[in-house]
Amino acid sequence: MPGLLGRDGFEAVAAAALELPGVDDVEVLLMHEWGGNTRFANSEIHQSTAREDTGLRVRVISKDRVGVAATNECTPKGARVAAESAKEMAQIVAPDKLWPGLTPKTATPELHRFDETTASATPEERADAATALIGQAPKGFTAAGAYETMASEVGIANTQGQVCWGAQTQASLTTVVNGGDAGSGFAESFAGRTGDIDPEAVGRTAAQKASASQNPLALEPGVYPVVLEPSAVATLVGFLAWVGFGGRDYLEGRSCLSGKRGWQVAAAAVSIFDDAVHPDTLGLGFDFEGEPRGRVDLIKDGIFVDAVYDRRIGKEAGVASTGHALPSPNPEGPFPLNLFLAPGDAGVEQMIAATPRGLLVTRFHYSNVVNPVESSITGMTRDGTFLIENGEVAGPVMNFRFTQSILAALSATTMIGSTAELASEFFFSASRVAALKIEEFNFSGRSDH
Repeated sequence: MPGLLGRDGFEAVAAAALELPGVDDVEVLLMHEWGGNTRFANSEIHQSTAREDTGLRVRVISKDRVGVAATNECTPKGARVAAESAKEMAQIVAPDKLWPGLTPKTATPELHRFDETTASATPEERADAATALIGQAPKGFTAAGAYETMASEVGIANTQGQVCWGAQTQASLTTVVNGGDAGSGFAESFAGRTGDIDPEAVGRTAAQKASASQNPLALEPGVYPVVLEPSAVATLVGFLAWVGFGGRDYLEGRSCLSGKRGWQVAAAAVSIFDDAVHPDTLGLGFDFEGEPRGRVDLIKDGIFVDAVYDRRIGKEAGVASTGHALPSPNPEGPFPLNLFLAPGDAGVEQMIAATPRGLLVTRFHYSNVVNPVESSITGMTRDGTFLIENGEVAGPVMNFRFTQSILAALSATTMIGSTAELASEFFFSASRVAALKIEEFNFSGRSDH
């Protein structure tokens, strides 16, 4: 069973690179991940996998020339060889005129987000959870999905004296229940600990949606009021992070928010912020340059505040890093990894009751960007799309394709859920979002099922 290298172990490895002579500065980044994944389909477990990946990235700076090398050999020898390779690259690349320097010695928040039970979860334990979920599927229905448990540690050390180390765990359980007349239902749960995931509740939710999705109505596409459950909202927020909040795109005019600082870009009820140290999310107290993380308001009361920055983009913009650097080399620039859509005071049932006619959407899939400057994306509804009539769920409808501006949807938001859920697209990211009631949402086509 893999285990933590630990802060002391990381510092011992990094020291071999930091002692490299003949250069101005050196930075060592450790990324160590491991975990297991149990997959099931047709209500049977068919695959259990395990993986571990340990990597070092060494960045060497010589007269504003920056070289980067990586290795999977997490030993003093491996670190030193990578440092020497990075030094060779730094001697031949062009100078970086905007080089901001490495992070100086700075205090970072200490977070305790490592759960040994989750880090050491066995295939048998995941199988038991999958079996409990599958047991919620009624006769004639089958469940498919995956239960993944993961652990990681990240360390950063540089010749400016900055040393950071942190570890965390994560568990995720996702399922789609199918059956009857081609109906399907979806549910998922993300948490920092396996103990916070209820497999039976996940299976029960998906089974109920699948049972309710039988014999869907063929409804015409068009613009409808919608109630989006958190899984669907997570898609909107995640794509807005991609096309809107990154500092590089913002400075280069390629963001949907470029030039809009101080503008009203969403309904006054909408606030979005990034906060890795918030107790209700996953994440580390520092970014991949060793800068401390904390709360950064992005949209507050519907008004765009600012984008996020790393050291280099911050220098170009004339602002300090907000603690959002990704691992170097990184052509994408800084990115928010721990988004929150601030909750409101409504329940999903209240949203439905306030909708004379509209749609209830469980989730989106096959989503992609249409026009980043317009914040427009496209995709499909899936695994639970229902007609709302006279403030009640009237029955299932066939799935739709949507083409919609995210900012337009947030501007048309009139109610926000009081209960937020965690969603995560990859291990170092997490978003916590609530359901939304949106008065206008464009469905451009209809599926045949």
